[in-house]
Amino acid sequence: MSGTSQGESARLRLRPPRNQVDRRAIAWWRTGILVFWAVPVLVLVVLGVFLPGARFWLFAPAVAITVVIVPLAIGMPLWWYRVHRWEVTDEAVYTRTGAVWQEWRVAPMSRIQTVDTQRGPLEQYFGLATVTVTTASAKGAVTIPGLDHELAADLVHQLTETTHATPGDAT
Repeated sequence: MSGTSQGESARLRLRPPRNQVDRRAIAWWRTGILVFWAVPVLVLVVLGVFLPGARFWLFAPAVAITVVIVPLAIGMPLWWYRVHRWEVTDEAVYTRTGAVWQEWRVAPMSRIQTVDTQRGPLEQYFGLATVTVTTASAKGAVTIPGLDHELAADLVHQLTETTHATPGDAT
């Protein structure tokens, strides 16, 4: 951690963040998976209808994809909901993400450069938002997906005020 004092790095220990993402994130993630995989399945089915000679070779992969993706779309978001955590303190933003490969991140307030929200169409439908905290880290931004959109707006406001009041040059 170049640019941070030894006292700051001793204070900011990697620890489990306390807050879960919004429960609606489960439905958001499920819908995203199903919409993503519905496109190739639909293409295969439509082609199978119009190409009777290749029907088996088009329907078989469509069925195989469906058989694999539906259970994954049910189970993976439940696992992601259990794993994704976040927390903001006066000193840092803590996150834990990942399904198989978990990533724990700590972004000290003094290293935060920008704070943004993002709301794609599905996030808007479910009333959710993603907060992105850009830091002076080669690892990249810290993201907190699946937050209630009002909580995300409040969090951005809080982080903006806290980082503005925190000494340091965010580099």
